[in-house]
Formats: sequence, C-alpha cells, structure tokens
Amino acid sequence: MEEPRLVEEATANDINGQLNEEERDPESNSMRQPLLKRNRTLSSSPFALVGAKVSHIESLDYEINENDLFKHDWRRRSRVQVLQYVFLKWSLAFLVGLLTGVTATLINLAIENIAGYKLRAVVDYIDNRRYLMGFAYFAGANFVLTLIAALLCVCFAPTAAGPGIPEIKAYLNGVDTPNMFGATTLFVKVRHTPNFITAGNSGCERLFGNSLSTFQGRGKIIGSIAAVSASLDLGKEGPLVHIGACFASLLGQGGPDNYRLKWRWLRYFNNDRDRRDLITSGSSSGVCAAFRSPVGGVLFALEEVATWWRSALLWRTFFSTAVVVVILRAFIEYCKSGNCGLFGRGGLIMFDVSGVSVTYHPVDIIPIALIGIIGGLLGSLYNHVLHKVLRLYNLINEKGKLHKLLLALSVSLFTSIGMYGLPFLAKCKPCDPSIQGSCPGTGGTGNFKQFNCPNGYYNDLATLLLTTNDDAVRNIFSINTPGEFQVSSLIIYFVLYCILGLITFGIAVPSGLFLPIILMGSAYGRLLAIAMGSYTKIDPGLYAVLGAASLMAGSMRMTVSLCVIFLELTNNLLLLPITMLVLLISKSVGDCFNLSIYEIILELKGLPFLDANPEPWMRNITVGELADVKPPVVTLRGIEKVGRIVEVLKNTTHNGFPVVDEGVVPPVGLPIGATELHGIVLRTHLLLVLKKKLFLHERRRTEEWEVREKFSWIDLAERWGKIEDVAVTKSEMEMYVDLHPLTNTTPYTVVESMSVAKAMVLFRQVGLRHMLIVPKYQAAGVSPVVGILTRQDLRAHNILSVFPHLVKSKSGKKH
Repeated sequence: MEEPRLVEEATANDINGQLNEEERDPESNSMRQPLLKRNRTLSSSPFALVGAKVSHIESLDYEINENDLFKHDWRRRSRVQVLQYVFLKWSLAFLVGLLTGVTATLINLAIENIAGYKLRAVVDYIDNRRYLMGFAYFAGANFVLTLIAALLCVCFAPTAAGPGIPEIKAYLNGVDTPNMFGATTLFVKVRHTPNFITAGNSGCERLFGNSLSTFQGRGKIIGSIAAVSASLDLGKEGPLVHIGACFASLLGQGGPDNYRLKWRWLRYFNNDRDRRDLITSGSSSGVCAAFRSPVGGVLFALEEVATWWRSALLWRTFFSTAVVVVILRAFIEYCKSGNCGLFGRGGLIMFDVSGVSVTYHPVDIIPIALIGIIGGLLGSLYNHVLHKVLRLYNLINEKGKLHKLLLALSVSLFTSIGMYGLPFLAKCKPCDPSIQGSCPGTGGTGNFKQFNCPNGYYNDLATLLLTTNDDAVRNIFSINTPGEFQVSSLIIYFVLYCILGLITFGIAVPSGLFLPIILMGSAYGRLLAIAMGSYTKIDPGLYAVLGAASLMAGSMRMTVSLCVIFLELTNNLLLLPITMLVLLISKSVGDCFNLSIYEIILELKGLPFLDANPEPWMRNITVGELADVKPPVVTLRGIEKVGRIVEVLKNTTHNGFPVVDEGVVPPVGLPIGATELHGIVLRTHLLLVLKKKLFLHERRRTEEWEVREKFSWIDLAERWGKIEDVAVTKSEMEMYVDLHPLTNTTPYTVVESMSVAKAMVLFRQVGLRHMLIVPKYQAAGVSPVVGILTRQDLRAHNILSVFPHLVKSKSGKKH
C-alpha cells in the first residue's frame, strides 16, 4: 500500500537536508506532555527510503543483553551444546554459499541464453539486410524484458529495485532496513490481486488489471535476469550481493516470516547479532558469484560493507566463498560440453590475460599515473552527476507507480535506439589475417560482428554493443589486438555508456554499478593506449584493465578488494604493482572531490549511517551538552507498576529505558539516599512481560525459578509486536513487575564530560543502539543517568542543526 502523502513529503524534505524541527528521533522523544521550552531540540526524522519506498527505520540490537536469564543460560550450557552451536554456524555458512552459488549459476545461465539468442536473431536480421525488422525485434524484446523487471519491482517487491548494497551496508552498520531481506525480495508468489494494486493512484491495475496475479515466483532473481537480458547498462553484481544477503537472512531466521521453522537450535540465530554475521557471509558470497573471485569477495565485505569484523567471521566468510567457487566450477565443467546452451564458455577466469609478459619501463609510470588521475576525476564527476540524476528520479518516482514504469520503459527504448543505431556510424574495418578465428564471426561465435559490412570486414562498434555484457568486457580486454578498435568507435562507445550508466541506474529494476563502470573505464583505457602509441610497450588490453580499475576506484573508492578482484579476473599476477598504483591514485584523487557512490546513495535515502571518522569539530562538544538539548530521559524503577509500564510504552517510542533503584544501601563512600543505575531494559522485553503476565500482587523481587518458568533465553531474542496488541485489565494495572531479571546490568556508559567524537567512535565500533550518559559527580538527589544517546543523536547534520556555531569550528579550531 502507498505510504500517506504526509509521510512522503516529510521524508523528502529530510532527504533533501531540510530537517523538520517538529519530528524527533523515535528513541529520544519524551512522554506526551508539555516539553520544556527550548530554542533548539536535538531531533531528526525516523523515516528513510528503503529500496524504493518510504519506511520507518530503527536501529538493531547488536549488543549482548547480559541479564539474569542470559547469564543462567551460559552457565548451564554443556560443552556439547557449545559445539553444536559452532557446528550450526558453519553449516549455515555452507548453505549460504551453496544457495548463492546455485542461484548465481542459474542467473548466469538464463542471462547468457536469453541475451545471446536474442542478439543472434538481431544479427541474422542485419546480415539479411532486414534492418527495420531487426530493430523492431531488438527494441521489442528489450521492452518486454524491461517491463517484466520493472513490473516486479514496482508492483510486487519494491525493495528489489536497485543494487541493494547501500541497504546492506546500512544494516551491517546497525540500521534496520525493513523488508530488504525478506522472501518477497527474492520471490514474490501472488495468488490474488494485492491490496496495493487497488490503490487509486498506483496505475498497475489500470494498466494490467487482474492479470498481475498470474505472475508467479518473481522478485530479485527474475528481475535481475530480465533487466540484464534487456541490454540495459547495468550488471548483475549488485543484485547477486543482495541475493546472497537475502539467503543468509532467511536461513538465520528459519525461513520467511509466516513459515519459520521452530527447531530449537535454529532459534539460536534469531537475533540481530548472529544474523549480521550471516548477512556478511552472504554479501561476500554474492561478490564471489558475480566475479568468480573468492578472496576478492571476502575483502569486499571487509572493506566496503562490514562495519564490525573478527577473525572467526573471516574464516566462515572465506568458507562460504569457497563453496561458491566449487559450485561455479562444477556447473562450468558440466556446461562446457554444450548442455547449457550458450553458458559455460567463459571459464572460471573471465578475462584471462595471463599469457602476456608485462614489463615496465620508467616512461610507463607517466601513462599509468595519468590513468589513475583520469579515473579519479571521471569517477568523482560520475558520482556528482549521478547524484543529480537520482534526485531528479526521486521527484519522478514520487508521482506514482505508473511514472516509475514509464521511466524504466523510456530508458529501455533509448538504450535500444543507441545500441542498434550507433554501429551504423562506424566504418568497416578489414579483418587482420594474423588474428586466429573467424572474422567476421559466424553463427554468433568470435569477437567480430559483420553488421552491414562486406565479407572480410567487421564493425568494431557493433562488436562491443551488440553482444552480452561479459562478452563485451572480454572483447575490450582482449590482448594482442592493438588495432582492433578505431578511435572514433571507442569515443562513441565511451560517451554512450556514460549516458546510459547515468540514466539507467535509479530506474525501478534490479541493477548493479560494477559492470557499467568497468565498460566505461576500459574504453578510456584503450583510448589512452592509442594516444600513447609507441611511447609505451604495455598491451592496449592491459590499459583497458587499468582504466576499468581506475574508474571503479574513483567512483566506489575501493582499493584492496578491487585489486584482488581484478587479479582473480585476469589471472595475471604481474599486473599487481601497476594495479595497486592506479587504484591508490584514483581513490586519492576522487576523495578530494566527493564521497563514494554508495555513501552518496545512503545520504539520498536518509539512512543514518555512522562513518568511521568523526568530524574534527565533534571534539569541541561533549555528550552532556547533547543530553541538555534532548527531552528528559524516561526511567523505570526496578520494581515498577504495570500501569506505569503501559503508560510509558503507549506515550513514547523509546526502545530502551534505564532502570533505576531507589533506597538501596550505597557502598562505602557514597552519600545516603543515592540511587543506583541497575541497567537498561528493552522495549521488546517489557512487551514480553505484559504478554506473559509476569505480574506480582505486591512490591517484591521475584525468585529465579519464577522467571525461568515464564521465560527462556529464546523468548528474549524474539520481537513482540506493539503495545496495542497487548491486553491488560484494569485490575492488572495496579500490580507490579520485577524488571531486574530482564535488565541488562552491563550497559555501555560514558561520562557526561566525554567528547562527542570519542563517544561516536565507541558507539560505532561496539555496535550499540543505546549509550547511557552518567553524571561526572555523584551526590544525593542526583539522578544516576543524565540521558541516552542513540544513532540519530550522533549524526553530524543533526548536531549542527542544534549547534550551528560549530560550523565555524569545522577546521578543528576551538570556538
């Protein structure tokens, strides 16, 4: 169902940087009573664009909740149970790799065959001089495939649109991204017309009526197959990363929400912390499946998406990618005999240039450095223009689903016209007799397309455009072909793919950025090789590899993982030194201008991602000052009335409440009458108490057996809905609840005098959701907790909206 218009407008304003001062962080609002009059209040919007729709977002509970039930469970676990838990972790890592590898193979098989046979038919029409029929077939097939992909993303699985990598990056940073890893993102099975299709302004029912219910098993997988097969300027790499993460999340929670397995040991993983590890393995498996690069996949997860890492996770992630490689190798060996149509001929090493002897001379440092500089400049420029295009697309997409469909179909039609029409501008080149293989290619084989040329000649631009994406990269990376492509053809190809890359990313289809950037970078790499001429001895195909690497580093700002991915793709270790130099130069140049493309998308979507490096001016403000501009903290007593708990849950949206004990005997040295900070209790655990009705008729502490009779550690891992779903009678409102057994007695706390910069580093590295601020001095009548900091409170633009004078101190000087 479409979100209310009011929500969309508020979210759009927040995404554009125009903060609405009336909206507050859902974890920092006070109870609904008159607030203290302040000039400014630290606040932000809880809404963001997740996938392609506006969603309410929250943080994830990565912190271990060390309450009495948790401690009791760990004390009673036997060695066998611990080994079972470890074994299950490795088993799930194996299943993530297995499912991702099989799915990636099926996707590749479908894409290679659909796109391959489509292009063969187009070439046959052209060879028979039936140009109009060839264009009608090419544009019509692309139109239908794009329609399928867009329809799935617009009407059935909105979160399947785009690459999904920014949302995965935000999730691993601690931001819950609703429905990003659900079963509908992978597959959407519809037995009747969904409710949202009947919305008045959706446009889907008006276009297709009830025929939409005939689509079965659609989602990210089918959508990515259709979108890539439609010759759109996008890759399957981003969707494969998202697919791997979806498999990991579904395995961790025991299946889709409505059909979860209730096996006891599987429920061990029904928590945010263990699911984070599985999704990390899934994302690395997706990169491995896309590039057939196991080590590169692990390093991609470490460098680009994962915020939190440890050695045990490294081993399991590497194990998952190893399983993916084994699956891919098995399928490729099976398909080499022709059992899979056009799939399987690329081999495990996609762009093998291992046969080239790479030698370096001092003069080669100049073109290599130039490639890096150009890559950094073009990458930052690409990010800047794409940022503007995505903002424009947001305005178009807000108008409804019909506009999303029309935008995607318009891009498809423009792509078909460009790819089919521009090869007519290229001059025919005579075949080089020294080149092995048929020229021009016959029966769809070979690198050379005849395309309106006489026998013995080929069209180099058609060779790059009218082919599958993988074959296009193989062609432009080909070695020992210094004169295969003309300068004019490479310029046309580069300009076309720059335009297509900018207008294609952002439409409502599953899409990836890797392949378009590789194709653009390889084109200008070959152009530079031609420009250098006899001044360098490096093969033009290797220049194309370096150009692709430099543009990716200039746009995505990856270095180590990208270097390893290209080495595993090309199977040439001699490229290591110059590839490292190019990547370092490109990233350094790009960082001088703007953020990486994924960080730009995170900002556009409004996802509260915490960067690793705090702003310098954050050292000039303390966490106590942030607490002063927030509403008063809402606390609960260790033994609290049921009515008070219900009131707090109904009138606030906090997800954590400090538990304070009054009248306790203080340790030696503390004043009489001081209160004790017992810990913090989560909202979901309070809802669990109300649902299970662990109520007391008198104010007293519960016995350990009473708690274990009602709850288990598995119950504490579940999320228990909303307060509106819990029924409490009037008599129960006067009863009591002992919160001590459910309270996390070891919360992370910081002194109110700590700088925001130091607190932000701690918050991010530990993976917190709540950070308690305690007073610097203890005294009678002083509350043991000053306030609570959440993710939204530590975001730079939120702080600057309250303390605008800090803008003047961005240079690091004290104000």
